[in-house]
Amino acid sequence: MTRKMQNPREVYGRTLVELGESNPDIVVLEADLGKSTMTCYFEERFPERFFEMGIGEANMTSFAGGLSLTGKVPFTNSFAVFAAGRAYDQIRMGICISGLNVKIVGSSAGLSDFGDGASHQTFDDVAIMRVLPGMTVLVPADANEVRRMTRYLASSKGPAYMRISRNDMADVTPPDAPFEPGRPVVLRDGSDCVVFAMGAMVWEALQAAEAMEQEGVSVRVVNVNTLKPADEAALRLLGEGMRGAVTIEEHSIIGGLGSLIAYVFRGSGLPLTCLGIADRFGQSAQSYEELLEAYGLTCRHVCRAIRELMERNGKGKPTCPGSGLAPEIPDFAL
Repeated sequence: MTRKMQNPREVYGRTLVELGESNPDIVVLEADLGKSTMTCYFEERFPERFFEMGIGEANMTSFAGGLSLTGKVPFTNSFAVFAAGRAYDQIRMGICISGLNVKIVGSSAGLSDFGDGASHQTFDDVAIMRVLPGMTVLVPADANEVRRMTRYLASSKGPAYMRISRNDMADVTPPDAPFEPGRPVVLRDGSDCVVFAMGAMVWEALQAAEAMEQEGVSVRVVNVNTLKPADEAALRLLGEGMRGAVTIEEHSIIGGLGSLIAYVFRGSGLPLTCLGIADRFGQSAQSYEELLEAYGLTCRHVCRAIRELMERNGKGKPTCPGSGLAPEIPDFAL
């Protein structure tokens, strides 16, 4: 199973330039990471609309709020761990309470910054942003969705957060597919088990579904690209008639996709296993793939979760958040 690979940061940077060509109100703010977030492309094309704020995410966020009050459409940029965490008070007090039109983009999310360890890896950004009233939270599954979501952010109103992976991602959605915020997308249909996935984990889920087909298990794969607002009715419908459900996310199972799906299916009796980051921080490793394996975030782990659910034949109580599948985490510190 092979797919075209694209870098989501590269696509994001190029899309910002395209949007800047047609909308003179788009402005970009950066926290000293433009060559990593790829906002350097916008800086090169529109230097008068680019604001280098240095290592000062809080100030950058407040400044963006002021720009939005003048009719500008500001995009703030930093690593996800800093964009969501370091500027939380300014996002809450200055952006969300007033409902300002500021777009926050967190780059190098999850484990994707594999070499820099716990200080630069973030598993809590989605949870932090989801809890803020009025905040839209987007998690693209591939670079094609990054392009669509960036265009959506430029045209929509109100505060929004989008997390982007650092590494190349497999194309799992068509380039010309529409984007409907809040609407889950079925990428592969099935009748035995449903896997709800977000971000880079969608590709792992699709590979797992293909592998399980060889074992006679039909797996539906759902791309949950909007963590807020979420179409709860549509999500519930996708679980109807299933013998079990699995969630997988490159994020803490506390406050992320697993928490959302557990809430949606509360009281339904649908057996549920949540794969994600258990209550712990990240660490450095030699590769991104090494960390995904260590933290139980691969197609192999999804297959194991599905098998366990099928063996139970759909009986029993939901198991979220403790799935019993969390692996021992080796120490990859460099």
